[in-house]
Amino acid sequence: MKNQRPYIIGIMLIAVVALLWFFFGTYFEFGKPTLQLQEDIGAIGQQKVINLTFRDGESGLRSTLVTLTQGNRTVALISQQDPQRGIKEKSLSFAVNPYALKLRNGTALLTFSAVDQSLLKNQLTVARAVQIDMLPPQIFLMNPTNNIIPGGTCVITFSTSKPISMGGVWVGDRFFPGYHILIAGKPTTVTYFALPIDAKKDRTTIRVAIRDQAGNETSTNLPFLIREKKFRSDQMNLSDLFLQQKMPEFQIADPSLRGKTPIESFMAVNGVMREENLKTIQAVCRASQPRQIWQNTFLRMRNAAPMALFGDRRTYRYQGKPIGESVHFGVDLASTMRSPVESSNNGIIAFTGPLGIYGNTVIIDHGLGLLSLYAHLASVNVRKGQSVKKGDPIGYTGSSGLAGGDHLHFAIIVGGQFVNPQEWWDPHWIKDNVNTKMAAF
Repeated sequence: MKNQRPYIIGIMLIAVVALLWFFFGTYFEFGKPTLQLQEDIGAIGQQKVINLTFRDGESGLRSTLVTLTQGNRTVALISQQDPQRGIKEKSLSFAVNPYALKLRNGTALLTFSAVDQSLLKNQLTVARAVQIDMLPPQIFLMNPTNNIIPGGTCVITFSTSKPISMGGVWVGDRFFPGYHILIAGKPTTVTYFALPIDAKKDRTTIRVAIRDQAGNETSTNLPFLIREKKFRSDQMNLSDLFLQQKMPEFQIADPSLRGKTPIESFMAVNGVMREENLKTIQAVCRASQPRQIWQNTFLRMRNAAPMALFGDRRTYRYQGKPIGESVHFGVDLASTMRSPVESSNNGIIAFTGPLGIYGNTVIIDHGLGLLSLYAHLASVNVRKGQSVKKGDPIGYTGSSGLAGGDHLHFAIIVGGQFVNPQEWWDPHWIKDNVNTKMAAF
């Protein structure tokens, strides 16, 4: 029995230590709760949504409180009690309506508080000075006339009555972001946007929308005239030879195509892969530089004949039956095999590498949401992030990707949407539709 006494005493000591650790760590701890705001709150407009998270990883949260004070008046935006222990984290989302709270434009104090479950009732208090601003911003359009061709580009500039956090153009349900620049020393927003190839005057809406730093929003319809444009249609018969030559390349690159017949692979490539490639291109476009890098007319590939034009509607047929469709969103230019390909304008290489149906591809960012794409290349001799000048060599033509022969597929992209490259090859179009508008002041 005497031999067991030290063992029993040891177990009791361990139990006492564990109990003390649990008590002091849970009921008698000194750490305060923490606060995480989803965004910095500097101003509150007509309707402001605040998202935040309170945390306490030790004793847990006892109560949370958010108040807004203006002058001698304080209103509670959130007030919650949590009598049950164990709530380590609480995420809150609530709207602040200054009109309903009878606030006025001017400064106010936003206070966040949280108390934990410790016996010490450790409290966190964070105060933020905010500006109540319920006055919507105004839009001043600088371009009263906008003639646009379906599949074409439009450039507009506008100023606002106060600084904005977001501005751009909605074409139907597609948003084209604006970029803040200076024109004649004055703050201006410029937006490049694309008109869909099937756009019609009576069913197309184009509006400029802005949001100020307090969250107030304003929009106005943009005056525009859609000019008529007809696009070609083409029937493309797929041969067994073409399918047997091309589809194995895609089956090697994409495991989901393995085991499929050549025609099944083609249908997946023309459908699913084409959509995935577009998403990749649009992701690249979202990182466009907020400044104009390009200058003057874009270069067209030298000594090359056009094989296919922008907007060509293609119906693919196999053994006389239609098996798929596509719209050609670029211009195919053919010259001798492995012809040199040059940068069409000044820019920064935004993408290089294999890109599904486009094969070996280079995408160049020219700034302000304007990019150019070079596809089906045999080889590429530039790298991502490299600056290039107009006329710099970037690769050689080939037949990689879904190409039936050696050529360059050249495309222009605006805000993630393909547009007609022929406009950007035309110095008169650039002068009338871009340069003049950029000098609107």
